Amino acid sequence: MTHISARIDFSCPQDSAAPRLRHAFGTPRTVLAAHAPHEVRAVLDAVQAAAGQGAWCIGYVRYEAAPAFDAALAVHAADGPLAWFAVHDAALPWPEDDSTAAARVEWTDTCLRPAFDASVAHIQQAITDGELYQVNLTAPLLGTWAGEPEAGAAHALFAALQRAQPGGYAAFIDTGDEQLLSVSPELFFDWQDGQILARPMKGTAARGVTPDDDAAQAAALRASPKERAENVMIVDLLRNDISRIAEPFSVQVPALFHTEALPSVWQMTSDVRARTRAGTSLADVFAALFPCGSVTGAPKVRAMQMIRALEAGPRGVYCGAMGIVRPKETGTPGQGVRATFNVPIRTVTVQAGGLRCGIGSGITSGALPEAEWQEWRDKRKFLERASEPFDLLETLALEDGQLRHADAHLQRLAAAAAHFGYALDMASVHDALNARAQAHPHGLWRVRLLLDAQGRPRAETFAMDASPAWVRLQLAARPLEEAQGEFVRFKTTRRAHYNAFTPTGPGIFDTVLFNDRREITECTRGNVAMLLDGRWVTPPLACGLLPGVGRALALQGGRLVESVVRLDDLPRVQGWAFINSLRGWLTAAMG
Repeated sequence: MTHISARIDFSCPQDSAAPRLRHAFGTPRTVLAAHAPHEVRAVLDAVQAAAGQGAWCIGYVRYEAAPAFDAALAVHAADGPLAWFAVHDAALPWPEDDSTAAARVEWTDTCLRPAFDASVAHIQQAITDGELYQVNLTAPLLGTWAGEPEAGAAHALFAALQRAQPGGYAAFIDTGDEQLLSVSPELFFDWQDGQILARPMKGTAARGVTPDDDAAQAAALRASPKERAENVMIVDLLRNDISRIAEPFSVQVPALFHTEALPSVWQMTSDVRARTRAGTSLADVFAALFPCGSVTGAPKVRAMQMIRALEAGPRGVYCGAMGIVRPKETGTPGQGVRATFNVPIRTVTVQAGGLRCGIGSGITSGALPEAEWQEWRDKRKFLERASEPFDLLETLALEDGQLRHADAHLQRLAAAAAHFGYALDMASVHDALNARAQAHPHGLWRVRLLLDAQGRPRAETFAMDASPAWVRLQLAARPLEEAQGEFVRFKTTRRAHYNAFTPTGPGIFDTVLFNDRREITECTRGNVAMLLDGRWVTPPLACGLLPGVGRALALQGGRLVESVVRLDDLPRVQGWAFINSLRGWLTAAMG
């Protein structure tokens, strides 16, 4: 048998106190696969029977399997098995990850802005004409490995994806022909003991750059008429779908407009629950619900026809279903089954050396193309974070064996580790720093503290010249597009966005950056202060900048206050300063 393996790391949606379902699976007893629509229900029946006899079945149903349940559901021709499940006698422990493989992937858009705008306009015209209410529009990103992929690169990428999108319903399936890496936050359904729960995810907002801004973004999402309408449309669709297999009057919506915090976006979810009728099978559940309305639109038949017309090719496992069917009581045959499936969004397919990841959003009558395009950019941030390994970074001054402002730097490191999901053993970090201090008891040194994704710290030491009396700055020629991104708010080794603004002219110390709102933010290697209207000011974090240690000390000491400074205000600036923990406060001149 071709090498086949799987890992499942699922939340337990109907019991928040239960531990996560976290297992690995090796070579299966057998594989069940459907290659034609008429075979799909038989595969699902066989999966249910195997799980009822104590087996663990891990697999997927492709989006293109929809006509197996309703011939009116339009899809492209499938690019692989319509349904595929590996049948295992037992689950294995989750493996310890001691791999040093790196996962570097370069991604290319297949949908450019003009085509996107045209598709949105087409959908909205159809809504105006009364054909439908909403369409979930998607397009794939295509990826290539940067260089020759190392052995274990797919597992390394999956681990990086889990750090970038923790929690939820993560699954890794290697079928031998393709590898499926899903870190979906969305539950399709959880079904056991005649109880079914669906949790559609519809409604998105970007995370804020400060705690107050973040809370405001969540509140705005909950209050948005457009986002609430989008969510309600899909909840109504799911209620109707579930009613096809539910006992009369049992369909309920106990939670509506719940906001869930993901690393790069807020998502709105709602719960739809019901008791399924006696004799309902797994195939019946799929026939009623598949594909999930959150990835089609409403009404489902017309929405899928439009998706078929607007999207260039099959979605594949993306937007299908991916999950596990297992004995209700682990390892006890004859006690019924429990089925838990995600909606495989945030999912990468690896096949024949290429990678693919779909991104999409729901288009309604109130959707604005610019906002929807930005939502696509926000949703793909998890992928960009995972596709290029990086270390967390702190740069400290070491003077005569004493580390300057070490506690403040370590607090910032801890915040970054929590945000990115990096392990952090502070005792090991202290050991690494103390070793550098003991090795250099005299003189002035720059210490570069790094923490990798596995939580391994290392510290490097470089001789440091005395700070100059003053420095010359230049203004950036264009805005920093990533000003609101996490690689600005947290200090890491991923610095390409800063390096693009590195000064090239003689005598220029650093570049003053600004965002797309024409607000001054920071320099590439430190924060900036301006003497404006008789007081020294520095941009607030909401403008998009690193919370520098030197900046924080100057604010605490009253030397600085926060204030938004726009490009139009620069003629009134009477003085400049560059600030960071390493150099302190440096008087600066512009130009």
